[in-house]
Amino acid sequence: MAIRKLAGCTLFITGASRGIGKAIALKAAKDGANIVIAAKTAEPHPKLPGTIYTAAAEIEAAGGKALPCIVNVREEQQIINAVEKAVKTFGGIDILVNNASAISLTGTLETETKKVNLMMDVNVRGTYLTSKTCLPHLRKSRNPHILNLSPPMNLNPMWFKNHCAYTISKYGMSMCVLGMAEEFRGEVAVNALWPKTAIHTAAMDMLGGSGIEKQCRKTDILADAAYCILTKPKTFTGNFVIDEVLLREEGVKDFDVYAIAPGHPLMPDFFLDVETDVREETFGAFKEEKKLSGSQHEGPGGAKADRESAPAKPLSPVAETFRVIQGAMTEEYVRSTQGVFQFELSGDEGGTWYIDLKTQGGSAGFGKPPVAADVVMSMSSADFVKMFTGKLKPTLAFMSGKLRIKGNMTLAIKLEKMLTQLNSKL
Repeated sequence: MAIRKLAGCTLFITGASRGIGKAIALKAAKDGANIVIAAKTAEPHPKLPGTIYTAAAEIEAAGGKALPCIVNVREEQQIINAVEKAVKTFGGIDILVNNASAISLTGTLETETKKVNLMMDVNVRGTYLTSKTCLPHLRKSRNPHILNLSPPMNLNPMWFKNHCAYTISKYGMSMCVLGMAEEFRGEVAVNALWPKTAIHTAAMDMLGGSGIEKQCRKTDILADAAYCILTKPKTFTGNFVIDEVLLREEGVKDFDVYAIAPGHPLMPDFFLDVETDVREETFGAFKEEKKLSGSQHEGPGGAKADRESAPAKPLSPVAETFRVIQGAMTEEYVRSTQGVFQFELSGDEGGTWYIDLKTQGGSAGFGKPPVAADVVMSMSSADFVKMFTGKLKPTLAFMSGKLRIKGNMTLAIKLEKMLTQLNSKL
C-alpha cells in the first residue's frame, strides 16, 4: 500500500471551495487528512461552481475529514474564529495553504479603488493575517508548512505595466514567503508555488472566455506539486517553486496527463519570462501567412476604389484585414458581442481604426468609431495583423506587453472568440 504521508494532518486552506484550493484539498484527503475549508461561498454562486459544503462532501468521499468554515479573509475575526474552530475540532493545524486570491488585469487609471482594495486585502493582507493567526499552532506541529500560491518576484517591468495593482498584490504574497521563511527558519517551512502554464479554473473561464481551456492544464498538476512540497521536511523553506520544474525533479515525465487537450499548445502563466518570439511561435495558430490580395478594395475610410480607372493594387495588410472583417460581419456577431472596439496602431499604417459590433449591421474601418468605443486597444500595426491572422493570440499579446487594453475587459475577451471564427477568412 502507498504511504499516506498526510494521514491525520490538518490542512487549513483558504479559497478551498473550488479550483486549485479544492484540488489540493482532495489530494490530501486521499491520505486521510483533515481539511479546513476556509472560503466565502456558503450559498451557490450564479457563475462559479461549488460551495464550502459541496467541497466538504467531496473531501469526505475522497477519504478525508472536512470542516467547512465561512471565511472572508478580508475579515480578521472570521479568520480567528475558523482557526479556533479548527484547533478545537482537530487538535491543531499542521499546514496552511494561502490560496485565496483576487484578480483585476487592468491598468492604473482603469482600476477602481474598490478593486485595488480587494486585491490588497485578499492577496496581501489576507495572506499575512491568516499566516499570523495560524503560526502559533503551526509551531507546535512536527512538520509544519505554509504554502502560498504566488509567483517568483520577477521585476521585469512588463509584468507591472499592464496590471500594476494585481502584480503588487501577488508579489506581496511572495514577500510574505521571503520574510516569514527567514523569520521562522527551523520552526515552520514557508514556500511559494506557481504554475508554469495557465490552469483551467472557473476564474480562468471568466477571464479567458470559451475555448481558453484548451490552452490550460488541469488543477491536478498544482495539487501534485503542492503534495510534494508539503510532504518534504520543514528544512525545505524559502523556495519559489514552479510546478512543472519540481515534478520533473521528482521523476514525472508524462505531462500530457495534466493537459485539458493533450498536444494543444499551452499558454504560459503570468510572471514567468519566455522569449516573446518563442511565445508567438509556440502559442500561435501555426497558420501559413496568406498573400493579402482582393478583388474589391477599399481605402482607409472604407470607400471603394475605382477599379476601371486604375489597376487594382493589393491593399496593405492592416487595410486588407479590416476589409475582410467588414465583409465577414453578421447580425449574429453584432447581437452576441454588443461592443465597439477602437484600435490605436503605431508604426506603418498607424492611426485610429475601429470595429463597431454594436450598431445595427456593424462596420469597420479607418478613423474614430461612429459611437463611443467600449474598448481601446493599443499595439503596433504589425502585431495587429499577426493577432487577426491567428499568429498572435490576444491573451498572449496582452500578457507579453504587446497589447494595452483600456475599458471593458469582458468585451476584450469576447473579441478573441470572434477572432477564432474569423481566422479562416483572414
